[in-house]
Amino acid sequence: MTIPPDIAHRRHTHARSHARRLAMQALYQWQLTGYPAREILNQYADDPEMEKADWEYFRRLLLGVTAETAQLDAAITPHLDRPMEQVDPVERALLRLAAYELHHCPEVPYKVVIHEAVALAKKYGAEQGHRFVNGVIDKVAAALRH
Repeated sequence: MTIPPDIAHRRHTHARSHARRLAMQALYQWQLTGYPAREILNQYADDPEMEKADWEYFRRLLLGVTAETAQLDAAITPHLDRPMEQVDPVERALLRLAAYELHHCPEVPYKVVIHEAVALAKKYGAEQGHRFVNGVIDKVAAALRH
């Protein structure tokens, strides 16, 4: 029996959302601990939450963001009202994650990238941090996806 396309699409979308959340958490850990990204990646391989996530997308996000942090920060920094080091660590992880998706995942609509980043900021970021993330990522999207 084949899965109807609409159900398969919802499963795929849901798995990517889980991958983004776990990638944000892994990036937060990477930022605070300085552990190598591959070591953090291995820790998540055993995480029961990974069963709901798209492992390959999670891997792509974590390794991509950590490999290209300088380039991502260069794309984000012109749109900040403070130095990157002063941005809340959760919001910093989300900004980098969204900038990576905007630059390297053209198959993901920019509105989806913004929506997912804002939703994660509402749940895990500082109070009103979602507004900051929304404003910055909106400008980054305009610059990267003109």
